[in-house]
Amino acid sequence: VIALVIAWPHLNTSDIGFRLGFAAMQLNDAEDPSMINPRYVGTDNDNQPFSLTADLARNLSGPGTRVELEMPKADITTTDGAWLVLTAENGIYTRNQKTLKLVGKVNLFHDQGYEFRTERALIDLAKGTANSNDPVEGQGTFGHLKANGFQLFNKGRTILFRGKSTLVFYPKTKGKSQ
Repeated sequence: VIALVIAWPHLNTSDIGFRLGFAAMQLNDAEDPSMINPRYVGTDNDNQPFSLTADLARNLSGPGTRVELEMPKADITTTDGAWLVLTAENGIYTRNQKTLKLVGKVNLFHDQGYEFRTERALIDLAKGTANSNDPVEGQGTFGHLKANGFQLFNKGRTILFRGKSTLVFYPKTKGKSQ
């Protein structure tokens, strides 16, 4: 036991203890930082709120404040309580102009039961407008619609469909009385 007490300080015990250190880490995307689950909240020209979220955001190089978004989602609320949601696979948000360019499976949902799909759309969040020259398809309580493009005004209160358009009305059914 006496020999162990004398030899103890000379034993190499560095592997037994708990150590906290810093790892040498190199970031490959130092010039292109990314943000996971970003959220941007703003107001339009009428002081109505909107929010913009995404799975991933990257600043784009060049002049201006453009941000590339993966799986963007824009929520817009109007003064009369209406709610619009826009989703897509990719997008570019320009903060100065408050515009959102969406590409890939663009969906527009309105809380009154409307849904429209297209491949590309340009949304002006400040003015509450959106447009696309790509084919659009949609449905709602009114029926089913196909058109060559669309233009949305007044935050969804007015939608103009462009080009050759087809609309199939669904007749409203009256409930049977018992």
